[in-house]
Amino acid sequence: MGSKQGLLFLLLVFCWTIANARTFVSTDIIVTEYVVVAPKLKNNEVCTVCENFTTQAIEYMAENKTQEEIIKTLHHACSQIKAFEEECISLVNYYASLFFNEISKIKPEDFCKEVNLCESSLSYYKNALRTNGNSTCEFCHHMIDEILTKLKDPDAQFEILEMLLKECSKVQNHVQQCKRLVIQYTPLILMNGEKFLEKSDICSAVRACQVSKEPSIESVVPKKASIDA
Repeated sequence: MGSKQGLLFLLLVFCWTIANARTFVSTDIIVTEYVVVAPKLKNNEVCTVCENFTTQAIEYMAENKTQEEIIKTLHHACSQIKAFEEECISLVNYYASLFFNEISKIKPEDFCKEVNLCESSLSYYKNALRTNGNSTCEFCHHMIDEILTKLKDPDAQFEILEMLLKECSKVQNHVQQCKRLVIQYTPLILMNGEKFLEKSDICSAVRACQVSKEPSIESVVPKKASIDA
């Protein structure tokens, strides 16, 4: 199935959020060109950075323009799946509103506790923030590392697949097609999402980290790529 690596990451996040709306939703923001303003650090630096970053991400995802761009990108990804293009578009249309609705329900303070970024034991990250001076950059790299850890966890992979199959029962008239898509493509999406994160400098592309020349997301995503079979 031909598709851009960037689209794979969007699909990965889309599937991840459906499987567990509380887990790493902010990764969806990490693949946008949203300019994140570095927050002011308080007593618990890591926790504050996480809450501010998550708040900005939720606000960005609430914008109509952002939602339209994501849906358009997913529709384009569906066009690459010739055998299931119609079913894929139906699934995107069905889940898009649920996806954005789940994000809007996220409470930054609860989310940051869920990903263990609001605990006193995080001395390493506190010291890193003080030394680096770019709290948003450090937080971005930390989130990428957390996601990669999850993607390499067989139990997490199975949970995502299991939850997606369960969600297929809610798609009227397309249950079997949905399950077929999930079984056939979810492992490939997870695998390529992992490779994409390892090879691409996402944090610089979205300007979370300062670079001499600001790259766009297109500059870190190969224009021609295919899902590895």
